[in-house]
Amino acid sequence: MKKHEIVGYNRANLGKTGSKALRAEGYIPGVLYGGKSQVHFYAPAILFRQLLTSPEAYEVTLNIEGDEYSAILQDTQFHPVNDQLLHADFLEIVEGKDIKVEVPIRFVGTAPGVQKGGKLIQKLRKLKLRGAVNRIPDYVDVDVADLDLGKTIKVGAVTLDGVEILDGPLLPIASIEIPRSMRGKTAA
Repeated sequence: MKKHEIVGYNRANLGKTGSKALRAEGYIPGVLYGGKSQVHFYAPAILFRQLLTSPEAYEVTLNIEGDEYSAILQDTQFHPVNDQLLHADFLEIVEGKDIKVEVPIRFVGTAPGVQKGGKLIQKLRKLKLRGAVNRIPDYVDVDVADLDLGKTIKVGAVTLDGVEILDGPLLPIASIEIPRSMRGKTAA
């Protein structure tokens, strides 16, 4: 997983009023849980941009007034109208404890169905994985070299060492769609 650092400050005022005041000043309130105790903090909104705009999974180093925690972004809350980040939840990475994280899918190889005029349709963008943080890959590589016209590759075809895939094995990852212009030719 890629690394990212967020420098923040401990929160004194918890609750709606304190959170609103922080947001007005350009800060995002957050909470870190999963360790010995919960840590309520706030950090500048700009530090969250890379985490939210990139499809990659990040291991985040939270530096809260000198105390460093290793964590992953677990959940975010956005404003329903203007899509501004309102709150961020982080899960602390504890040694020897598995984490659950979504990792982006990357296609490897050239599908013969695409070379014949078909269109590769990506049905799933990320896979849910569980495992030790040092075993979680940056990407899940899916080989599409065997995908022909009308064929589908499913989650069950993907294998990863030391990491458990939490998505159902029958869930489709990608398929090759037969173009309308070729449908009549293949049926005849």
